[in-house]
Amino acid sequence: MGSRRLAVAEAASEPRGLPSRYLTPDDLVAMFDLPSVETVYQWRRKRTGPRGFRVGRHLRYDPADVQAWVESLRERAVA
Repeated sequence: MGSRRLAVAEAASEPRGLPSRYLTPDDLVAMFDLPSVETVYQWRRKRTGPRGFRVGRHLRYDPADVQAWVESLRERAVA
């Protein structure tokens, strides 16, 4: 599982170009060590988490959007 987290972290640090793969809600759970995927869905409903999009019925996240969201949280924490 550690290698998966590393791969996801590397994907999140890519430049803005088209990512090698989009992230799933389960990827976010693994990245941020969240209690469950329901947390990710609550973020989406409350519009407090990273920007996501649907591919058919599947929810996906661009790693660059996730990275931008984390950076915005860091900036708010410092301010």
